[in-house]
Amino acid sequence: MSAPCCAGQLACCCGTAACSLCCKCCPKIKQSTSTRFMYALYFILVTIICCVMMSTTVANEMKMHIPFYKELCKGIQAGEMCEKLVGYSAVYKVCFGMACFFFLFFLFTLKINSSKSCRAYIHNGFWLFKLILLAAMCSGAFFIPDQDTFLNAWRYVGATGGFLFIAIQLILLVEFAHKWNKNWTAGANHKQMWNGLLALVTLILYSVAVAALVLMALFYTRSEGCMYNKVLIGVNGGLCLFVSLVAISPCVQNRQPHSGLLQSGIISCYVMYLTFSALSSKPPETILDENNQNITICVPEFSQGLHRDENLVTGLGTTILFGCILYSCLTSTTRASSEALKGIYATPETEVARCCFCCMPDGDADAEEHIEKRGGQTVIYDEKKGTVYSYAYFHFVFFLASLYVMMTVTHWFHYESAQIEKFFTGTWSIFWIKMVSCWVCVCLYLWTLIAPLCCPTREFSV
Repeated sequence: MSAPCCAGQLACCCGTAACSLCCKCCPKIKQSTSTRFMYALYFILVTIICCVMMSTTVANEMKMHIPFYKELCKGIQAGEMCEKLVGYSAVYKVCFGMACFFFLFFLFTLKINSSKSCRAYIHNGFWLFKLILLAAMCSGAFFIPDQDTFLNAWRYVGATGGFLFIAIQLILLVEFAHKWNKNWTAGANHKQMWNGLLALVTLILYSVAVAALVLMALFYTRSEGCMYNKVLIGVNGGLCLFVSLVAISPCVQNRQPHSGLLQSGIISCYVMYLTFSALSSKPPETILDENNQNITICVPEFSQGLHRDENLVTGLGTTILFGCILYSCLTSTTRASSEALKGIYATPETEVARCCFCCMPDGDADAEEHIEKRGGQTVIYDEKKGTVYSYAYFHFVFFLASLYVMMTVTHWFHYESAQIEKFFTGTWSIFWIKMVSCWVCVCLYLWTLIAPLCCPTREFSV
């Protein structure tokens, strides 16, 4: 490691400099992106610790391979066999510390519009001190008095925050659908190619949704039984058809010319995904066969074979799930997303059609204003003229994500029997959370269609 790179990393950890890699061949990185990835790294670190705390396999391996394990547990006052450091109560405490960390920074960064303020410098630097603060807050939660009262109260706070996190993602999904259609429709005014792309993508989306509906009807139902599955597949399929018809109805088209089948196709695919996910999360139904043996019904036969290798399924599934949560956090904290939640959208006159419109970076105009080379990765300081995203909103989303992770890892309201090895074992609470999320998504999209009809005197922009 070169001397300039070492100095740069020291300035990143203990000063206001942006963090970067020591490899010169790495592509340029913006200061705003570097900051968000560092907070995401802290989030991933605590999430991994929570998963380890919920793993009986890891706990047993530690007992077997760590010398003087019992004495070590007593020395740190974690119980005879470190029982205070495992299980749902430990996850609640660690996530309490992480949530407090992000909530503290949410309050600290309110109303920051300039990256040159003292608070902005703290937000963008001093990573070693912030890591120490995060560790202290997570550790301090284990010393809260009256643990039973704390855990019971914190569970309801976690559930509220988790539901709010889901609601924000659903709102942004609906906003994404409308933004996609508006962007490509703007392009269709100048080039017919965009009309063809709109038709092609819409056809693909509906093909996927119909195929998913048919496959779920084949694999998750049977002639006898499976009444829950039959009703829910039918209801959700009917809702997708209903919102599609509403989207192209003349009364909606008159008030919203940009409304079309592309948005309803996106919503239909997401509804089918949530339906599949909910059916996969439902506790298995069993019946007696002709030999008086219990057999599982209403699930695909191949899925029973997959669940035999629980470690593989849990490891892969958990990685994908938390990758999606992290992606949701990072994409939900852009300036455009925070403005969308306030009802502020780009006007059609300023829309420029792009294939990758959703990946349009913030602050391009200022991106090349100042470039710093320290012997490693090149850092672009893109916030010289102002912040390119809302610092406070960024921390608030991660605060809610901390609560969502806490509830997800501990199986929501089935916390006492929760284990990471049984992460994908069906529970009724997870099943209904996913089904309700599905219906809320449909209702949000439906409201964006009928709101201008219900309130004709108000101006709506989607």
